[in-house]
Amino acid sequence: MEKKEIEIFKSDDGTTEIEVRIDNDTVWLNQYQISELFLTDRTSIGRHIANIYRANELNENSTSAKIAQVRREGNRTVTRQIGIYNLDVILSIGYKVHSERGRQFRVWASKILSEYLIDGFALNQRKLKEQNEQLKELQDSVKILGKVLEFNDLTNDESTGLLKIISDYAYALDILDQYDYQKLEIKDTSGKETYQLTYDEAMSQIMLAKNAYGNSDLFGHEKDNSFQSSVATIYQTFGGKDLYPSIEEKAANLLYLITKNHSFTDGNKRIAAFLFLYFMERNGILFDQSGTKRIADNTLVALTLMIAVSKPEEKDTMTKVIVNLINKKN
Repeated sequence: MEKKEIEIFKSDDGTTEIEVRIDNDTVWLNQYQISELFLTDRTSIGRHIANIYRANELNENSTSAKIAQVRREGNRTVTRQIGIYNLDVILSIGYKVHSERGRQFRVWASKILSEYLIDGFALNQRKLKEQNEQLKELQDSVKILGKVLEFNDLTNDESTGLLKIISDYAYALDILDQYDYQKLEIKDTSGKETYQLTYDEAMSQIMLAKNAYGNSDLFGHEKDNSFQSSVATIYQTFGGKDLYPSIEEKAANLLYLITKNHSFTDGNKRIAAFLFLYFMERNGILFDQSGTKRIADNTLVALTLMIAVSKPEEKDTMTKVIVNLINKKN
């Protein structure tokens, strides 16, 4: 499943309500929730889980994960990594403790997952039909726009770039035909980054750009903490693995997030484009083997404008298009 959901399990006697996380077509609970479900102490639950994995009854990597949880401890807020376990583990524990509550949960989980699968299939079928229609319209537009560029002199750099990004990189749009649900494939990337951007360094570079190019006093002035969040987000992990594993994916999401978050009073698009190039340069992928920039200046301008006007639900497509424009194939 693409979207994480929370459902509420209620026991038949109405005495217990548990928030259940639904992701990847299964349900997930932590040890505290499992102990509440089976009316036993957490130590016993931990022992059962350890025995299940020790006996190779279930594969630990595929049935458990780690998530970050923010907690208040005294006067400070801390983030702890806690373990969560899927339905296979929960049911295995249920068979061992012989709980009526476990039977209720098994019936409830089977019903709720069936509903998600049926609803998700119907929704995906509808989306696929709509996206195929949109793709045909877009591909027709590519051909028309390519002819416009051949026979018309356009003086506006941003307009020229916007047309050329569609025309020059039509191959990235054609890829949509080859994958289910109009998903671009991420490939030909450069692997994990060798350089990590920090918030402090990013702000330092923004100030250098401000001084060098004489921007307004409001250029780079933060309105809130969203810029710090944008930088941190590209390094997020789930289950110990990077959500954005390659340099290109991190760069694409950095450009998208800074552009969309409007963190600064002035200069959001310029800062987003500048840090996007800076991040690529520091990780050695700004230029190809011939020494040419992987992405032309007017193309970058156009791409940033496209992100600015895009809808939030188009984020995945936008970032994958960016990756296709800057990967090794280009």
